[in-house]
Amino acid sequence: MTDPEMDVERELLSQPLREPVLCSAIKDLQFPAGSRGLDAGCGIGLQTMLLAEHVGSGGSVTGLDISPEAIGSASDIVNEAGLSDSIAFREGDLNIIPFNDNTFDWAWSADCVGYIPADPLHMLNELVRVVKPGGTVAIIAWSSEKLLPGYPLLEARLNATTSGMAPFLKGKNPEQHFLRSFGWFRQAGFVDLSARTFSGQACAPLADDMYNALAALFKMRWEGAGQELADEDRKEFFRLCHQESRDFILRHPDYYAFFTYSMFHGRVPG
Repeated sequence: MTDPEMDVERELLSQPLREPVLCSAIKDLQFPAGSRGLDAGCGIGLQTMLLAEHVGSGGSVTGLDISPEAIGSASDIVNEAGLSDSIAFREGDLNIIPFNDNTFDWAWSADCVGYIPADPLHMLNELVRVVKPGGTVAIIAWSSEKLLPGYPLLEARLNATTSGMAPFLKGKNPEQHFLRSFGWFRQAGFVDLSARTFSGQACAPLADDMYNALAALFKMRWEGAGQELADEDRKEFFRLCHQESRDFILRHPDYYAFFTYSMFHGRVPG
């Protein structure tokens, strides 16, 4: 079981990395101004606010998450930002979305549908149900990264560990891989399918918020990975990827990294 406070902290720390990329994806979808949307798996509501900004003061966004702690934090953040008039939150399971048919003009899910260890097709079927005919459903998730410039072999070996492959763990059906999302969308009956990949980057000198975001990402991405490495790789891993090391790679004056988010979306028929 994860620590709710740790999850909130990680989401806040990661926002400098995620926000510019998610904003680009939201803009690309062109949700209509004044429309009503659903943020499925909203976490602490940071992306919900980005969606609400896009649809404008005449629109509204409802954030849905199974975690009561996340919903509580999201409500606090939105109230403090003065956005409670256009944003609401609801605790609920994406497998049984607690809204009537044809409630929303569109739905969005970031790092949730197709990314968490649950049946993505069932969730997409629920999103089809609650989105009006002709509306858009989009899912987006982290899909790749290059974080260790100059050390491609070490990074490849880290990404081949259990932690590095998560959430696509050994033995998982290839059809359940996020990059096979088109198959889920077709089975759920969507039309006008489309996909696009968005990239973000970080380069030295790193601002404090970007440095902290990347340091947190290293911990999340490769937590426990050292146990699966050979001795030589393990030493390099601790030397380059731990803040306590004087050679921590984020301090390198020529540091550069990039990462990608991939988005799949389709239109509800009708």
